[in-house]
Amino acid sequence: MKFAKKLVSLTAIAASLVAAQASWAGENDFINPEWANTAQYIGLGFGQSRAFINNDDYFRSFGRTGTMNSYTEDHRGFGGKLIAGKQFNQNLALEFAYFDLGKFDYSGTTSNGKSLNRHVGVRGGSLDLIGMLPLSQRFSVYGRLGGSYAMVQEKYTGNVLNAVDGNSEPRHKSFNAKAGLGLEYKLSEALAVRAEIERYRLKDAAEHRGDANLASVSLIYKLGRPVAQPVVYTPPPAAEPMPAPVVVATPPAPPPAPVAVSEKVSFSAESLFDFDKSVVKPDGKAALDGLVDNLKGMNTEAIVTVGHTDSIGSDAYNQKLSLRRAEAVKAYLVSKGVDAARVFVEGKGETQPVADNKTAEGRAKNRRVTVEVVGSRTVNK
Repeated sequence: MKFAKKLVSLTAIAASLVAAQASWAGENDFINPEWANTAQYIGLGFGQSRAFINNDDYFRSFGRTGTMNSYTEDHRGFGGKLIAGKQFNQNLALEFAYFDLGKFDYSGTTSNGKSLNRHVGVRGGSLDLIGMLPLSQRFSVYGRLGGSYAMVQEKYTGNVLNAVDGNSEPRHKSFNAKAGLGLEYKLSEALAVRAEIERYRLKDAAEHRGDANLASVSLIYKLGRPVAQPVVYTPPPAAEPMPAPVVVATPPAPPPAPVAVSEKVSFSAESLFDFDKSVVKPDGKAALDGLVDNLKGMNTEAIVTVGHTDSIGSDAYNQKLSLRRAEAVKAYLVSKGVDAARVFVEGKGETQPVADNKTAEGRAKNRRVTVEVVGSRTVNK
């Protein structure tokens, strides 16, 4: 199959992935970031390839037919790959790829009119173990190490084919090592883009060793995305009603004294914000509206909003994110009529976990915003 046809297939798959992602837009992105750490995924990549293939023996034999007049080489091509992988955790994945590194051409002529042209194509499959290091909740660097089963297919034209023992279309298949380095950026919970460079070890039909590099950009789409769950605000339990007053023939009782009240509510970060964001989303606003309704009838003295994160990402980044989220909750409460002078914010970052950050469930509990209300209510006696 010509690589032009393969490129059409790659482009069609890319369009399908982007269209699928677009259909999810606005539908609670990043509702479960831990899901991505164990997801299966598919993808495609394409970019510039460059081959370093031994030509000395062929063109040395060819040169004996006359004085070499010219020699040219085109060792750059256009390569691509189809990807399927499995993420085991946030640091480790196993990945298979079918690759086609393109075509490379080498030509020579002699002073007596002899010519030899060598055309080389490389394609095959690879299996790699990938180690990933998250720099933040969106950026990761990674390295890959594995092996490939590659076929180097050659074709010779010209009038001195005896220089290659008369076989004009030799091919050779072999197992070889490969390695690579790259950077990944998560566009969303399900879609990521990668930029990387890989080196493939090769053997041609004459058992000469060579190398080919592929610098590519890839789209990665993770399968089996969880469905968003609606957010429901549950207010704290109401205070026990006081016993009905007993009427006696005495002077009127003094008006009821206010009773001190302290209420604390905790919201999960996923219920209030999109992943890695500090803007309250619609479902989060509905949850905070329930809190505002519960404040009616209370003489509010102070409200403290405190942001918390899990341990993923740097300490400084998590501290800033937790403070931005606490300030976003304050801004929304103020927009609903709460006195700004009575609302205080704190960002605790990852310093006060309530569960184990080593598990997905624990990290989900640690990503939260708490709102504590201190004031008083008038309760009839």
